[in-house]
Amino acid sequence: MIEKILSISGRPGLYRLVARGNNMLICENLADGHRVPALQRDRVLSLADIAMYSTDDEIPLNTIFRQAKELTGGKIAPVTIKDSAADQKAWFLKVFPNFDQDRVRASDIKKFIQWYNILIETGNDDFSDPEPEEKNETKA
Repeated sequence: MIEKILSISGRPGLYRLVARGNNMLICENLADGHRVPALQRDRVLSLADIAMYSTDDEIPLNTIFRQAKELTGGKIAPVTIKDSAADQKAWFLKVFPNFDQDRVRASDIKKFIQWYNILIETGNDDFSDPEPEEKNETKA
């Protein structure tokens, strides 16, 4: 599920991949359902491809979303993007206690909170690991 949720650089919010066109992707804004094209010049990232730094390794974003969902009981985060950076960091420490505090910036935590709340509010809360693509092999 999370592999079809996209972040498009320069555009607020999150988008669902709807279709692929000639040299573009057709994406639907999760918040309002408005469809927009993502062209080749746009930087598009799947949430399944994003990870955050921990003290040991990089942890996939869906794993951290899962931890946040368990902590909140499937509800939106108790902090918002308008709260202070200290409040956001304190809550994020509960969700992901071993994040690398030198490499994960306050803006990263703010974006995580914003994305988590969007996903929960729109019902896109299946944070299971993406399934590996199966190769279709034909035998002659």
